[in-house]
Amino acid sequence: MSRLSNLRSVGHKLYSGEMEYDFVGRQKRWYAVSALILILAVGGLLGRGLSKGIEFEGGAVYTVSKPGITVSQAHEAINEYTGDHEPIVQKVGGDKVRIQIASKDTAKFNDIKNALSNKLGVSQNSIESELVGPSWGKEISNKAMQGLVIFMILVVIYLTVAFEWRMALAAFVALVHDIVITVGVYALVGFEVTPGTVIGLLTILGYSLYDTVVVFDTVRENTRSITKQNKMTFSAAANRGLNQTLVRSINTSVVALLPVGSLLFVGGGLLGAGMLKDIALSLFVGLAAGAFSSIFIATPLYADMKERTPEMRALKKRVEQHQAAQAKAAAKAAAAGEPAADTAADRDADDAQDEDEDGEPAGAGSGTRAPGPRRQPVSNRSRAARNRPGGKRKH
Repeated sequence: MSRLSNLRSVGHKLYSGEMEYDFVGRQKRWYAVSALILILAVGGLLGRGLSKGIEFEGGAVYTVSKPGITVSQAHEAINEYTGDHEPIVQKVGGDKVRIQIASKDTAKFNDIKNALSNKLGVSQNSIESELVGPSWGKEISNKAMQGLVIFMILVVIYLTVAFEWRMALAAFVALVHDIVITVGVYALVGFEVTPGTVIGLLTILGYSLYDTVVVFDTVRENTRSITKQNKMTFSAAANRGLNQTLVRSINTSVVALLPVGSLLFVGGGLLGAGMLKDIALSLFVGLAAGAFSSIFIATPLYADMKERTPEMRALKKRVEQHQAAQAKAAAKAAAAGEPAADTAADRDADDAQDEDEDGEPAGAGSGTRAPGPRRQPVSNRSRAARNRPGGKRKH
């Protein structure tokens, strides 16, 4: 319970701004980590390449019925016919074994069936066999590619209309990032690409986009009137929005990864369910990559593009000037031995900020006032203080 209460406390502090992690300010670090992962993924893809299943390469499927038959017995029976592709052998029910052999040489189809019959001691009628041509897999690949392109186009159009084109571009980069990493991991681990892989790949796109859009919506709310103040840059406001949704993103990712991890490690690893393993790996890697990209790639990239606009450059300059004035006022107060809470130096900094917000020229950078009547204050704090009896601030 104490850990749960601590997590809630951290979430509240992140949302209220009491605690913040500087994700946006350290974007170069995240870009470097992401680039390293992408290099490994692309290297695996170009080096080892994808191991395509029989749906894409063509091959044969055999189902052998025999009481007490084991997976190892089926492996030994077809060992000389496997070639470069590792056959997929699965236990189906209590007395059946399903064997998938990816091969373009269909002439061996009957030879493999005879070998299974002889080495396993079963009749030809106990073996169900089926040839799978590569054309079906190519059709699936083409349909999946068409769906992916249409999905990407609709995503860019929606985000451009609902938000702005910079958000659309950042989300698009994050999606491509997730796809490349997932495909690269498949190449590195040597898992066969099946229709289940394609289904899992298309599924993670929706999840990754959902997580990114939630963060973007919070960032948009935090930066709606960002140019009307001079205390926070666009990057700082975007980073606050990212921190406000951080706990939610982590919780969503963990909840999604737990059942998918069960499919991958229990269903695919312990139980040997090939189709579960194929779809679970793409989901697991894609969900993890999507969580990473929504936090460390999409929002920092969007903030980086936004900071390059003229209005955000001007805002950053005003914020730096305001912070410099505050630092100078604090140093002056410390040198004069005045309390830091409400000193003449603080009043100078507040008045300088008020003049900036009113569009009036700020005073000289020295922090001293020009001779003459004191100007009418703008801030509510200054007005309330000067309306007290005696016209002076109360320390």
